[in-house]
Amino acid sequence: MSGVRLAFSWLTVLPVPGPEQVDREVAARGIRVAPLVGVLLGAAAAGLLWLLTTAGANPLLAGFVVVAGLALITRGMHLDGLADTFDGLGSYGPPERARQIMKSGGAGPFGVAAIVFSIAVQAVSFAALAQAHRWLAVALAIALGRVAVVLACRAGVPAAPDTGFGALVAATQRVWTGLGWVALAIVLAVFAVPGRPWLGPLVVLAAVALSELLVRHTTRRFEGLSGDVLGAALELTVGAAAAGLSLAA
Repeated sequence: MSGVRLAFSWLTVLPVPGPEQVDREVAARGIRVAPLVGVLLGAAAAGLLWLLTTAGANPLLAGFVVVAGLALITRGMHLDGLADTFDGLGSYGPPERARQIMKSGGAGPFGVAAIVFSIAVQAVSFAALAQAHRWLAVALAIALGRVAVVLACRAGVPAAPDTGFGALVAATQRVWTGLGWVALAIVLAVFAVPGRPWLGPLVVLAAVALSELLVRHTTRRFEGLSGDVLGAALELTVGAAAAGLSLAA
């Protein structure tokens, strides 16, 4: 259970005590079960969205409230990682300079734009899914973001220099672990869009592929994986999946 406890203590603000000592073996277990955290958050988000819209709230407002709630319960660290990653990508210096910008603690124009765009896409997509009563799709999109984290930490992806979290979790996952979670997501996605059983699996594959492109590009640009890149991959996957699953809603 140390991996489950670590996953919840890392990825949420829930009062779940993590292990006293965290090495790469324990970190590997935590990353491996990260999608379970996504399932819980996704179910809670879908429930909140249903509650708000049933109570008469405007679906778009409800979508923004859900995105804000997700940011609150995850300490906003994934959005912070998204901003830092895009600020780093927006720099024209060498990898060392890009990593310094990412660690600066501030948000530049690329980072702010990335956060605004991500929040808007997720909120609008959640609103469309709520209007179509696609509650499973909401939960699936959020859980899929955590599956992207497992894939990003697969063997063969090195950690960026001078990164604490990246060094702890990079290359800790077998490829088949991530693919197993993707396969499960594809099966569930068949039921995510009523009347279009083919759409959900295609969206899952497209969102995962987009995340993989981001991870590949950033690991080349920054010379390895970092915690910021994991946050960016997560947010990008959630937004892409939610938008895709809201098609024809």
